[in-house]
Amino acid sequence: MIKKLSQQLIPLLLTVVIFLSISVLLYFFIQFLDSLPIHQKIIPRLHLADVLIGLTIYIKTAIDFAIFIGNLMQKHPGWKNRISIESGTAFGNFLGTLFILTVWTFFKEVPLLLIMMIVVAALVLLGMAEEGLNDFYKNPLHFFSTSAKTILQIVFVSLQRINSFAAPLTRLLLPKTAAKDTSGQSSFFLFFYAVTIPLVLGLDDFAGYIPLFTVVNVFGFAIGVFLGHMLLTASLFASPSFTTKVVRSSFILLFGSLAFIGISLWGFYEAAAMLLHLIFG
Repeated sequence: MIKKLSQQLIPLLLTVVIFLSISVLLYFFIQFLDSLPIHQKIIPRLHLADVLIGLTIYIKTAIDFAIFIGNLMQKHPGWKNRISIESGTAFGNFLGTLFILTVWTFFKEVPLLLIMMIVVAALVLLGMAEEGLNDFYKNPLHFFSTSAKTILQIVFVSLQRINSFAAPLTRLLLPKTAAKDTSGQSSFFLFFYAVTIPLVLGLDDFAGYIPLFTVVNVFGFAIGVFLGHMLLTASLFASPSFTTKVVRSSFILLFGSLAFIGISLWGFYEAAAMLLHLIFG
């Protein structure tokens, strides 16, 4: 009984330790970026609103991740394997966040590059919104009125048309690779494989964060992303099937998709405003 309880608690406690560790590392990484000769410094302030935004956005973007990790945990049972998967994905999520933060830090020093980066990120968000609505339509829609269904259908068709033009560009810049067969692999291998999962499945998700960087504190937002990952992996460890069901609920899919559309439109607005300022001063 005690042994079984310890095998349940150790991975859960480890998720908290990893969350705190990468949060501290993020703080020092931002200090390093601020020490470089850049004009706009990153102020590492922690506001609850920024954390909640990062947490909410991460949970919505992590649907495919939750399904993949849930299947991986079921395929590789045992607390040692799950520790490898949890710690590996947390580190991969950390690396992906640092990569996007670093790119954004240097691109914002060159306005034209930043404008291009925001536009691509906004297009990525529209693609993610279409994916979310596509999954949303797979669920029963009994609670929605006819007029609401009509409006959603118009939005969905509009997204499909826009993304049909933008998809070749976003796929070229942010490709996704197929999953590997991990049958019979050791916990050591699982850790390094797990590191790559957020980078492969979630590179477009990381890029989609960028339009928000102009309205939130990136430190608080990133902490929210890390917190979301911690809660998601802990839930997956406790109950993979239930967690997957929750993140695929109609409410989360619809709310997340509409949020992505709103953030994308904000990104286009920011890019247009920056371009006009660059042209006319």
